[in-house]
Amino acid sequence: MAAKRLIDIIDCDYLHPGFAGAFLLVEGPAATARAAFVETNTAHSLPKLLAALARRGLRPEQVELVIITHVHLDHAGGAAALMRACPNATLLGHPRATPHMIDPSKLVASARKVYGEEAFVKLYGEIGAIAEARVRAMQDGEELGWGGGTLKFTHVRGHANHHLVVEDSLARAVFTGDAFGLRYPALQSRGLFIFPSTSPTDFDPREAQASVRKIARSGASRAYLTHFGALEGLAEAEEQLLAHLDFSEKLLEEAVRSPFSGSELEADCERKLREYYRDFSESHGLGFGDAEWELLGLDLELNAQGIAFAAQKRRVKPA
Repeated sequence: MAAKRLIDIIDCDYLHPGFAGAFLLVEGPAATARAAFVETNTAHSLPKLLAALARRGLRPEQVELVIITHVHLDHAGGAAALMRACPNATLLGHPRATPHMIDPSKLVASARKVYGEEAFVKLYGEIGAIAEARVRAMQDGEELGWGGGTLKFTHVRGHANHHLVVEDSLARAVFTGDAFGLRYPALQSRGLFIFPSTSPTDFDPREAQASVRKIARSGASRAYLTHFGALEGLAEAEEQLLAHLDFSEKLLEEAVRSPFSGSELEADCERKLREYYRDFSESHGLGFGDAEWELLGLDLELNAQGIAFAAQKRRVKPA
């Protein structure tokens, strides 16, 4: 009988349900199954990840791989906690990401500065170090035989310079992190709505577009988005994402020339993003109401910050 990969979507209930997830990959009968996680969310999500294992009748000792797409804390903040719970696992990530898993001090210090100590602990919990011997950096295009198939690791830029995606040949699936947009279930009732993450600090529209095309044409029949869930119809999603990124690129160019800076520039970018997506919602019959715009609020704010940050980096400094 041909090998089969089971993929469970775990809602980590980060900020609210249907916002951020992780994925459990399982192959084989429970007693001898091989298991892997893609994404870890935060340390607070550990009980949910272990519960997903238990529902499959698996033990933490059966987890062989823990894969992170990048080190943003809603993707990798729980990596150390999960690795402690799964003693036989190896952590896989981008070569620029793995050093932060071995020594997270800079990552933690930066996040504490942004959020403050109380909010940091509430959002992310404890972020510990992972022994270097248990961490492996995956090169661009590198393939790893696992179970009855192959996992291929592809570096993708545009959202973060330390981002990779994972193609699973057995499941014909690709795990996209933030490189193939955000698609919240609560916004899909009247048709597909998927949009890119342009948050700080590495947003590059051309690289983001190249990454979207690369994922859409990977041969995968299904994408697993950390934000959120399984997506079929990659061609339609590609078309929508590229259109939104085209607008984001134009907005970035405007922001470079803008007289505003700092918080004023961020506010101007956010206003224009809201106008753009409001027009898109109306023209595509999506009918977003107050609840939908409230759900989008944080991402619009972060996306505006990312565009403003990129614009200020591109400005020519006075002689």
